[in-house]
Amino acid sequence: MSRRGLLIILSSPSGAGKSTLSKALLAWDNTLSFSVSATTRPPREGEVNGKDYYFVSTDDFQKQVHEGDMLEHARVFGNYYGSPKGPVQAAIDTGRDYLFDVDWQGAQQISNSTLRDHVLSIFILPPSITELHRRLVSRGQDYPEVIEERMQKSWDEISHWDSYDYVIENDDL
Repeated sequence: MSRRGLLIILSSPSGAGKSTLSKALLAWDNTLSFSVSATTRPPREGEVNGKDYYFVSTDDFQKQVHEGDMLEHARVFGNYYGSPKGPVQAAIDTGRDYLFDVDWQGAQQISNSTLRDHVLSIFILPPSITELHRRLVSRGQDYPEVIEERMQKSWDEISHWDSYDYVIENDDL
């Protein structure tokens, strides 16, 4: 029997470092594929459609969900995010590993999907709540009220750490 691919899920509260760690993993292992999520939020400066996200309209996103074309999806901070199922299934079938950078809701949906036997989930914690706040501010991407909303949501996200296979503290990249 040939090897089936592995779905590696990284989750964390905003600012804990999952995107930075994802990029480091992809640079370290060039056989690893990255799950490019679809989103209804507008692109941030420097983001490229099809590389960072697939930027889609709310109507197009909801159509894909309705047709079962999303492996996972959620509404987060007023925008929809989801992982198109087709590329993931193709990777698994050909033995390629796939990396996901998703929140706890997405991780839960993937872990409960028909691909659950291929999931390895990792939750990333910041060294402290103070450091988490510092990281969000230093990114310079969000207004203070958005940062406060992300900080409030981080408590809920952190409360789901025990549903993951592994938990790491991102204090030293």
